[in-house]
Amino acid sequence: MKPTDFAYYLANFLSKFLPGTMGLSTNTIMSYRDTFCLLLEFCGSMEKKKAEKITLEDLDRKLVEKYLEWIEKERHCMISTRNVRLAAIHAFCRYLQMEFPDYIYQAQQILAIPVKKAKKPTVEYISLDAMKYLLERPDINTKTGRRDLVLLSLLYDSGARVQELADLKVLDVRVTDPATVKLTGKGKKSRIVPLMRPMATLLGQYLEENVFTEPYAGDYPLFQNRSKGKLTREGITYTVKKYVAEAINKAPELFPNKLSPHCFRHYSVFRTITR
Repeated sequence: MKPTDFAYYLANFLSKFLPGTMGLSTNTIMSYRDTFCLLLEFCGSMEKKKAEKITLEDLDRKLVEKYLEWIEKERHCMISTRNVRLAAIHAFCRYLQMEFPDYIYQAQQILAIPVKKAKKPTVEYISLDAMKYLLERPDINTKTGRRDLVLLSLLYDSGARVQELADLKVLDVRVTDPATVKLTGKGKKSRIVPLMRPMATLLGQYLEENVFTEPYAGDYPLFQNRSKGKLTREGITYTVKKYVAEAINKAPELFPNKLSPHCFRHYSVFRTITR
């Protein structure tokens, strides 16, 4: 079966343009891919259009608006998620304007679809007492517990995103004065974050224990799983949620109603402003 123009351009957009020309991260590309996976699901279930039959002619403003409505009403997604999906489709339309000029009018119609305004959620942060209590949860008598204490402490002290923490290598941390950590975030942009002296001491002990001070250890993942592989984003999120659940269960009065790893970033900003 001959591929449709939609299939051809979408494949090139995801596999060549985004990673090669735009230099986007794997996580961003996966988010874009999810958008179009859902679009294909929508077309199949709601429009009775098989994936292999979809053409660029089918991708018009009316279809996109129906898809966005389906995301909100049928899949019960938040407005922020809807806007993420729309941003991915907008990016595809901009790409098509350059690669397939015949599509410019339809692309401009879709690009005219505005993002939807949403009420900004209340920013939650962790109090100092709650943070201290949380850092007492890992069992420092075990190697895993000591690793988790360093992980939670660094998340708190640096304001790192979970993915930034997962991507850290031994060479990214400096424990001598001035102690710093190099975080690489979205768009592969790096920033140097200063660390407090207690954090640097804790990190130094962790590096010594895991023989990360040897010259050959620079490219090792800073946080490893039991198989000595990189501790993934999902693994870090699981670890944080495990200790948070334990802490909330024992001292619910110390913590906000909703607490995620992202709240550590909010707390870090709050702490920087007030200390």
